[in-house]
Amino acid sequence: MLFKRGCMNKEIILTGDRPTGPLHLGHFVGSLQSRVRLQESHKQFVMIADVQALTDNYDNPQKVRDNVLEVALDYLAVGIDPSKTTIFIQSCLPQIPELTLYYLNLVTMNRLKHNPTVKLEIRQKGFGDSVTAGFMTYPVSQAADITAFKASIVPVGEDQKPMIEQTNEIVRNFNRIYKKPVLVECKAVVPTFSRLPGIDGGGKMSKSLNNAIFLKDDENVLKKKVKKMYTDPNHLRVEDPGQVEGNPVFTYLDAFGSDRGKIQDLKDHYQRGGLGDSIVKNYLFEVLNEFLEPIRKRREQFAKDPKEVFQILKKGTEIAYEKAEKTLDEVKSVMCLKY
Repeated sequence: MLFKRGCMNKEIILTGDRPTGPLHLGHFVGSLQSRVRLQESHKQFVMIADVQALTDNYDNPQKVRDNVLEVALDYLAVGIDPSKTTIFIQSCLPQIPELTLYYLNLVTMNRLKHNPTVKLEIRQKGFGDSVTAGFMTYPVSQAADITAFKASIVPVGEDQKPMIEQTNEIVRNFNRIYKKPVLVECKAVVPTFSRLPGIDGGGKMSKSLNNAIFLKDDENVLKKKVKKMYTDPNHLRVEDPGQVEGNPVFTYLDAFGSDRGKIQDLKDHYQRGGLGDSIVKNYLFEVLNEFLEPIRKRREQFAKDPKEVFQILKKGTEIAYEKAEKTLDEVKSVMCLKY
């Protein structure tokens, strides 16, 4: 399979995912669909963040390695095109940890401790005082990811905006201290559906919370997951009026349904009573299955030749290496580290 790289404008996008499992619908509404769209008009780098995944999977590196292929397959299946987007593996770029080391001198421990995203994730993962230095400093590594490519746009979820703010602080500090605008500030782009609730209704969709619908889920698995989805707990009888706001079934219909008139009719009927949850779930299953079917088929095709997938990653990583090396050279020059 041969890919010819297309022409792009000068605006650069950097985004990516941690390979801790296959990607799910939350990833799609949060970033994947915007990546497919933006690759048509921007120079886009998509990173498989295996090093970052090790910050809380350091004792299970095989899990991370195995999921590099899973994430790559999901990227290709949704339509991220290697001829338009550079897909690369984070650990294959030594420039990123070197930049991280330099940036660590520009950030205080107090600032890292008070990063809202880091604080939230420490609490969610139950780290307490056992949090590792690698996890605490991953916002700095993320800043290195972004600045290595001089990305001006970073699609993120709402909860990741503090990471972009911290990256820009590092950029400003670096350019001020070394008196040259080597690094570029970036803008966070939050999609309309930046977060999708889990099927249990208990929070955002997440692999670790076991409440996700994966892009690779087959028809039977999808049907079972939709059937057990959380709805309105007070909608006990069909004739009872139901709540649409905060009801994951309707949230998913808003995100993936194309027949807006039918969805609105279902909402109205549900709210006035007389519409059972099973009917709404059956329609949601039809919508999601129709959406996922072509993704499944493309994924199956790419999965037949994993060597070709890794060849795509190798080519992308070579391109990313050259770009990151150029940035590192500029950084070391103004830091008087060129000997």
